[in-house]
Amino acid sequence: MNAPWKPNVFAGESRMDLSRQWMARPADERYLNLSDLLKSVKGRFESSSEERLAPKAIGIIANEDPADRHSLGVVLHDDLELALSNWTFAQIANLAAAPGAYLKTLPAQLVADNLNWGLRYNRKVDGIKTYATPHELRAVTGPDYGRIPDLEVVQAVMQVAGDGTGEQRWKIPGTLDWRTGIYDPRARVTIDSTTLYASDRDVFIFLVDDLNPIVIGKTKNGHDDIVFRGFYVQNSEVGARACKICTFYLRAVCCNRIMWGVEGFEEFVIRHTKMAPDRFLQTALPALRSFADGSVQKLKDGVEKAKAAKLASDDDDMKAFLKERRFSIKKAEAVMEAVEREEGRKARTAWDLAQGITAVARNEANTDDRLELELEAKRILDKVA
Repeated sequence: MNAPWKPNVFAGESRMDLSRQWMARPADERYLNLSDLLKSVKGRFESSSEERLAPKAIGIIANEDPADRHSLGVVLHDDLELALSNWTFAQIANLAAAPGAYLKTLPAQLVADNLNWGLRYNRKVDGIKTYATPHELRAVTGPDYGRIPDLEVVQAVMQVAGDGTGEQRWKIPGTLDWRTGIYDPRARVTIDSTTLYASDRDVFIFLVDDLNPIVIGKTKNGHDDIVFRGFYVQNSEVGARACKICTFYLRAVCCNRIMWGVEGFEEFVIRHTKMAPDRFLQTALPALRSFADGSVQKLKDGVEKAKAAKLASDDDDMKAFLKERRFSIKKAEAVMEAVEREEGRKARTAWDLAQGITAVARNEANTDDRLELELEAKRILDKVA
């Protein structure tokens, strides 16, 4: 299949994982290649050091300027004064069992007194692990926190993807043109369209293999149903989020970086527990390599099984099937109408039903309701896989 092509974007599910990142990232958190992203995370990693301390070794101080009511700092070992970010403030408040949101409404000296008291007498742990540069406290966690450096995450991805610009298959995705319905994998990458992000507290990498599309079947019009591989990895060495590796097949990414036509979404989460660093090194790179080089036969077989798995003989049977899954009559009818509209046939199989449910989900204004519908579609497909 030569690029560009016209994908069947309304099959599968749509996901906002990437779009949410794209909307939230300012220009200085966006990178055009993995080499530049690596330099950024390497710089902050090499300037940071980790240390285990007793709670009494850390102290919160208020700015001496009476006009500045909300400025705080932190002192380690009674002599090293560091800046305190909003993120580390929240972590310290949690360790001190103090209500962070309420403390932010108080004058700085009262906040410092409450946090210092909490760290000494109301703390959740008996030890503290700090992570700091010579000028700023970047993280404060419990003693068993297992730090996975963002640097190692980027290095692991680069072993599979090179610079993330297509030299080794994996690249920043192209763009779907809604005016023509054409997906162009060679669309120019800019700061606005890139999918490589890093801030002072996390890293997020989204790459696809969209120059090597895979035909998994036929559309209702008899055209090839085309997908391509994709994955994303996210991590926070300061504890803002767990390390997560997600692999999937998708049909397109639009200019708003919404993932369209997603199939076979798999998620692997590594919590920052004591064994997390070893677990990451043992599993992350092999998992990405396996997905990159693995057969797509499992996906194709799953699609064929879903298309062959008959769930109902007529509309009444299908309504009854949906009713058992807590669909209202109105919602069931909407699903069945979506199948006829988008698949060109009556809803009878597991595949039909999954496509109809995800089509209805796309029009749900409430995020939780949309996710629940998409999960139900996935459960139906998983049952026949």
